[in-house]
Amino acid sequence: MAGFDTTIHAPNRLRICALLDTAGEAEFSAVQRELGVSASVLSKHVTVLMDADYVEQRKAVRDTRQRVWLRLTRSGREAYAAHLAALRAIVGP
Repeated sequence: MAGFDTTIHAPNRLRICALLDTAGEAEFSAVQRELGVSASVLSKHVTVLMDADYVEQRKAVRDTRQRVWLRLTRSGREAYAAHLAALRAIVGP
């Protein structure tokens, strides 16, 4: 089916994309809290999305600690939108 993306479709990766699509950019720890997963689980899913060029990260020092911020790339936003359209086509109007 056109637009259906198995990389995005995994539940946690779909939730990551949904959160980043809404937020624009979110700190790694905030995404972790929202999804209720461990840092290692989130890191693995983010790595898959980064390898597909769907997510990028920005590192910055804040309060003397390094923070990681995540956001969808342009291709990530397009793939996410196409995946949502494919899901809507599957379930019908």
